[in-house]
Order: sequence, then C-alpha cells, then structure tokens
Amino acid sequence: MRRIFLTFFYTGLSPFAPGTVGSIAAAVLGYFILHYLGAETLVLLTILISIIAIKEIDKYEAQTNLHDHKSIVIDEVVGVWLAFSISATSSITQALLALVFFRIFDILKPSYIGRIDRNVKGGLGVMGDDLLAGVVAGVSTAITYQIIERYIY
Repeated sequence: MRRIFLTFFYTGLSPFAPGTVGSIAAAVLGYFILHYLGAETLVLLTILISIIAIKEIDKYEAQTNLHDHKSIVIDEVVGVWLAFSISATSSITQALLALVFFRIFDILKPSYIGRIDRNVKGGLGVMGDDLLAGVVAGVSTAITYQIIERYIY
C-alpha cells in the first residue's frame, strides 16, 4: 500500500522522467478534483496527503536507507496541487501553466527550494522542496495568467 501511495499509483515507476509522469498524472486528477469537487477539496487533500506523505517517507527511508528515491512522486502530486490551489486554476491553459512552472522550479531548484532539498532530511525534506516549488509555481502562474488575460485575450 505504501508503494502505491508514494509512487502515486505506480507513475513513479516510469523508466523515463518519473517526476514529470507523476506531475502530469497529478495535474489531470487535480484538474478533475477542482472542477467536480471544488478548490476547498483540493486544498484539504493537499494538506492531508502532505502530512501522511512525510510520515510514510520517513518510514520508507528508515527501511531502505534511500533518501528521495526517484520513484517517490507523491511530493510532485502535492506540489502541483498546491500550485493549482494558489493560482486559482480555472482553465486548461492555467493548469498547463501551473504544471510547467512547477516542473521548472522542481527541476532547477532555485534559491530556497534547493536549500531545502540539500539541507532538510527525511520526509520533510522530500516534501518541503516540492511544497515550496508549488507555492512559487502557483504565484508565477497567477501573475502570468493575469498578464495573458489582460494583453492577449
């Protein structure tokens, strides 16, 4: 059960770019949650999954002695969902922007995102950099989408 959860229904087992595959799966599910169950549900699920994931990652790392294994993509899930929540995603364009911004910040790990990744151990470290990347991606998406709406549409 832990493996299904941490790999987000095995998307983290993709042989090519598991973080991106997990992020795309999270974006699809997150978009449907937003439109059918509402933003409040997505926010509450993000918080709940984050808390559970920190504890489960701690257990996984204690058993395997592996930190932030590439198959663990539950951190990408909460990062994408946080970006959706902060940017108030309401369209496919906005969802795609949030996904792209999240992947950019998650891969490049600028500033404090990278510091968390390097310096914080355990489940909090695995989740922390993606949570911060989600916050930055959400803000970036909201700003960019406002510019697009104002000057392009």
